[in-house]
Amino acid sequence: MSENKINPSTLYIIATPIGNLGDISARALATLEQVDIIACEDTRHTQKLLSAFAIKNKTISMHDHNERQRQDYIASLLQEGKSIALVSDAGTPLISDPGFHLVRHCRSLGLAVSPIPGACAAISALSVAGLPTDRFSFEGFLPSKSGARQSVLKGLAAEPRTMVFYDAPRRAIDTIKDIVETLGPQRYVVIARELTKTFETVHSDHAENLLAWLEQDPNQLKGEMVLVIEGYQADRNDISSEVVKTLKLLLAEMKPKKACAITAEIHGVKKNALYDLALSFKA
Repeated sequence: MSENKINPSTLYIIATPIGNLGDISARALATLEQVDIIACEDTRHTQKLLSAFAIKNKTISMHDHNERQRQDYIASLLQEGKSIALVSDAGTPLISDPGFHLVRHCRSLGLAVSPIPGACAAISALSVAGLPTDRFSFEGFLPSKSGARQSVLKGLAAEPRTMVFYDAPRRAIDTIKDIVETLGPQRYVVIARELTKTFETVHSDHAENLLAWLEQDPNQLKGEMVLVIEGYQADRNDISSEVVKTLKLLLAEMKPKKACAITAEIHGVKKNALYDLALSFKA
C-alpha cells in the first residue's frame, strides 16, 4: 500500500503540530489534502494550519459540545465511502481532546479508524523531563479549583510512576503550592512550557524551589504548560505536610507502629516511609 494512499470509508486520526509547523509529517499533509472532509475541534484554528500549507478542503466542527450529535453524521458519511480526517487544535486528537465517542462509535460499526501519528505535548514533555519513562501515568488536566486539585493530588500521593499533567500557566503558582502541600516540598517537578515554540522552557527542581522560581518570573505564567511529577519514592523525604500533621497528632496518643498504620490508611502512603519519621519525632 502506498504511504499516502487514502482509503474510502476510513476515519484518519491526525496529529498536528503543538507549536512548530515544521513538525507536521508529509503523510499528515497528504491526508489532509486528499480526504473528503476534515472534522476540527475549531475550524478557524485548523484553517490557519491548512492555509499555511496551501491546503483547501472542506471542514466541519466537532468539539466537546457537539461530538455526540456529529458522530452519527460522520459515521453515515464514512458508510457512504467518504474518507474523513479528525484533528484537534494541536497535538494528537483524543489526548485530553474530543474524539473518544466518535472513534468508539465508528469502531462499533466496523468502520476503519487509522492513526497518523505525530506531535503530542505530554510525550514531548516526558521525553525531556529527565524522569523515569519505563512506566508513567498521564492524568490530563488538573482541576481549576484548589480544593478539587488538592483532592486529585492527594489521591496520587503514593503513585510510584512518573505523572504527566496539563495545566494552565496562569494558575501554575497555585498548582505548585498545592503540590508542596499534598506531595511535599521535596517532590521533584518539571515544568515544560511552550514546547517547540520560540519561548520553549523546560525547568526542573524540587517543588518548593520551583515555586520560588515561578514567583520571581511572571513570564513563566504564559503559554501552554505540561507538568511532569516524579513518582512517589518511599526512601525519600517527600512526605506532605498534611501527612506529617496527622502522624504527629496520632503519635501523641499511641505507639509509633499504630500511628503509622492509621496515617498510612488515611492518606494512602506506605507505612515503612512513615516509621523512620515517627521515630525521629519521638526522639
